[in-house]
Amino acid sequence: MKLSVALFFAGIFGALATVFVLLSFGTDYWLLASETKCKTDLTGALERGHAENTSTFYHEGFFWRCSFDGSTSMEQDPLRIFWFMFVPKANQSHGKMCIPAYFFPFPLSLQTHNATTYDSAIIYRGFWSVFMLLGVTAVVLGGFIIICAAPFASHCLYKAGGGLYLLAGFFLLSVTVMFVIWLEVLDIVDIYVGQKSHLYPNFHLTICYGLSFIFAPVGVFFCLLAGLLFFLIGRSMQMHCH
Repeated sequence: MKLSVALFFAGIFGALATVFVLLSFGTDYWLLASETKCKTDLTGALERGHAENTSTFYHEGFFWRCSFDGSTSMEQDPLRIFWFMFVPKANQSHGKMCIPAYFFPFPLSLQTHNATTYDSAIIYRGFWSVFMLLGVTAVVLGGFIIICAAPFASHCLYKAGGGLYLLAGFFLLSVTVMFVIWLEVLDIVDIYVGQKSHLYPNFHLTICYGLSFIFAPVGVFFCLLAGLLFFLIGRSMQMHCH
């Protein structure tokens, strides 16, 4: 009876872990950002006090980095920003552009940083991407093994599936921590803002974490919980067999 209850909750936690991990992986909203800059023309509009403030909004994830231009008034309207970012038809009508982001080291570019810094960012992003892929692979394989273990009541398969869920939780936790370190600890963003400020007066960058980032720690929690339960279930079944 106790084993059946444990299997029931472990299955629910495993399903939730898989859903949240796939949502975090498949949706490109790890990072939400907006840039506000003062645009001038060659006639010295800034000196006459007629400079135009423009904003660029973008979001980034594992697969894509998308951006679109808007007015500064949109920054005061979060619902409108949400509409343009998440609704496909609105994105198309507003000229939203997306580029592959597998190795895009936000917010670095060869135009604003030297080659050494850019290459280091590429390597960092590469490890981030590899850990993400390993985590997704582990959680999918773990779920498949658990499904195969159910009809045969195999303690080996339960322990293997639980181990894969624990491994997936570790990799996704590493991905989350690396992303926070990249934005909060390293001075990459400050360097980017400093160099942009020389080109555009009153340049302002706003960064926040998106839904994909929020899904990640939730997925980590359920991965670790499901993995621990499945591993203990497999061990309990092994003890009963002997």
